[in-house]
Amino acid sequence: MIRFEDVSVTYDGAAEPAVQGVDFEVPEGELVLLVGPSGVGKSTILGAVSGLVPHFTGGTLRGRVTVAGRDTRTHKPRELADVVGTVGQDPLSHFVTDTVEDELAYGMESLGLAPDVMRRRVEETLDLLGLAELRDRPIATLSGGQRQRVAIGSVLTPHPRVLVLDEPTSALDPAAAEEVLAVLQRLVHDLGTTVLLAEHRLERVVQYADQVVLLRSPGAAPLLGAPAEVMAVSPVYPPVVGLGRLAGWSPLPLTVRDARRRAADLRERLTAAGPAPVPPPTAAPAPAGGPSRRGRFPLRRASGTPVPGRPLAVEALGVRRGRVEALRRVDLDAVPGETIALMGRNGAGKSTLLAALVGLVEPAAGTVRVGGAVPHRTGPRDLVRLVGLVPQEPRDLLYADTVAAECAAADADAGAGPGNCRALVSELLPGIGDDTHPRDLSEGQRLALALAVVLTARPPLLLLDEPTRGLDYAAKARLVTLLRALAAEGHTIVLATHDVELAAELAHRVVILADGEVVADGPTAEVVVASPSFAPQVTKVLAPQPWLTVAQVREALA
Repeated sequence: MIRFEDVSVTYDGAAEPAVQGVDFEVPEGELVLLVGPSGVGKSTILGAVSGLVPHFTGGTLRGRVTVAGRDTRTHKPRELADVVGTVGQDPLSHFVTDTVEDELAYGMESLGLAPDVMRRRVEETLDLLGLAELRDRPIATLSGGQRQRVAIGSVLTPHPRVLVLDEPTSALDPAAAEEVLAVLQRLVHDLGTTVLLAEHRLERVVQYADQVVLLRSPGAAPLLGAPAEVMAVSPVYPPVVGLGRLAGWSPLPLTVRDARRRAADLRERLTAAGPAPVPPPTAAPAPAGGPSRRGRFPLRRASGTPVPGRPLAVEALGVRRGRVEALRRVDLDAVPGETIALMGRNGAGKSTLLAALVGLVEPAAGTVRVGGAVPHRTGPRDLVRLVGLVPQEPRDLLYADTVAAECAAADADAGAGPGNCRALVSELLPGIGDDTHPRDLSEGQRLALALAVVLTARPPLLLLDEPTRGLDYAAKARLVTLLRALAAEGHTIVLATHDVELAAELAHRVVILADGEVVADGPTAEVVVASPSFAPQVTKVLAPQPWLTVAQVREALA
C-alpha cells in the first residue's frame, strides 16, 4: 500500500539530508509504528506519504514514494486526499471550520459525498471518539486533548485507505488514548485500513504495531522488523521493555500483561532487597528554621533567601469559560521545592488552572495568589519574575527568526547575562544550531526551546502544560534532570500532564481533577498506585509492591 524506494529528502538551505536511504514497504491492512529520537526525520517520512513533502514544505525528494500506486512526486496532496488521511503534530493547524460537527463533515464535503452518508459517518465518529457531547462546541473552546480527538475524527469520516498520524496520543489522557488506539486497531483489523504513525509514548502504542520502523539518528537508514526484535536494539523504548531488559527476559515483553506473567521471580528478588523507596524523588534541603507543613519542603530557598509567602495559594477557585464552568471550588497550595503533577481526563480543567495561576483568566469565585500577588491584577513585567508558563502550543512564545535571536530576546527580557538561554537550549536540545528557524524544529524541539525561554528568568513558580508532548525518552530524561535541579534550588513546579511515567519519575505530589473539581490530592505513590488509569507501567507489572520506575528497581537490585 505504501512503498518507499531509496528515498532521501533535503530541505532548502540544509547541508545534509533530513532522511536518506529510506527503503521499506507497508502492506495493506497493517499498523506500522515509526520510532526514533526527536529530530531524526519521522515527520518528514510521514509528510512524504501525504505529499506535503516536498509539495508544501519545499526541498528535494529523491527516490520514489507510492501510495496505492500513486507517485507522491507527481500527485499533490489534494490529489491524494481520497486515499490518505493525515493528522499532524499540531491539531490547530489542521482545522478549517469553527465547530466540532462542521469539522468532522468538512473532509467529506470536499470529496462530494452524499448528505445522508455524511450524517451517518459524523454520528459514528462522534460515538467512536467520545465527542457526542462536544458536537456543537466551538473548537476554540476545547482543551488540547479534545482538539486532538476532533482532528483524528475529521480524517476518519472520509474513510481513507491510508491513515498517517504524527503523535496522535500526545495530548490525550490515558483513557482517551486507549479509545483512539482501539478505533485504529478496529479499522486495521476489520476494514483493512493501512496506518503509519509516529509516536514517542511507546508504552501506549508498541503493542498494537504489526511492524516497527526505527530511525536511529538523522540521515540513518531505517531498520524494519517485528516490535520485540526492534525494541531489543532501539535507543528509545517504553518502561515495560526497560524492565524486561533489566530482568533479562527474552523475548522482551511489549505489554503489562506479558510482563506480569514473567515477573514473579523479579518480585521475589525485590522483596528480598527491601521495601520500595518512599517518594519524593527529590526535595530541597530543610532550612535551619525547621520543616514546612509537609515535613520535607523548606519555606526558604536552598540559598537561604526567604521566600515572600507561599509560591501559590488557591482557595475555593471558580472559573467560567463562556457557558462552561471550567473550575469549581478548587483549593491548591504549594511550598518551595515541591513538584506537583496535575492529572485528569481531557477537559478536566488542568490548563484552566494553570491559566488562572499566570493571570490569563480571571476567577469567577475564590482567590488566587502567586508569591503574594494577584496574577490577573499584576503587570507582566512584575509577574514574569514570580511565575512562568510553558503552554501546550510552544509557538505562542516563539516569534524570532532564529534560535539565537529567541535566546537573545529571552536573556534581555529576563535581565539575564548573554548566553543563559542558549546554555539551557544546549542542555535540552544538543546539536541545534543558532541559525535554525524555530518553525524548522520538530514539535518536541520547539517545546524545549520555549521551556528554555521561560526558564531564563528563573521564576520561583514554574508552570508547564503537557511538557513532554513530542519529546523522546532521552529528551524527557534531560527535562526531568533539569526540573529536579530547579526543585532542589527551591523552585516550585506545577505541571499539567497525561504522561503517567513523567509523574512517577518527577512529582512529589499528584492532584487529580475531574469536571473542574479536585478529586484526589496526595503523595505520588499513594495516588497513582491506587489508580488503574494513572498508574505507570512498572507499578502495574510489580503490583502490589509500590514500585514506580525502572530506575528504582535497578537501584534496588544493585
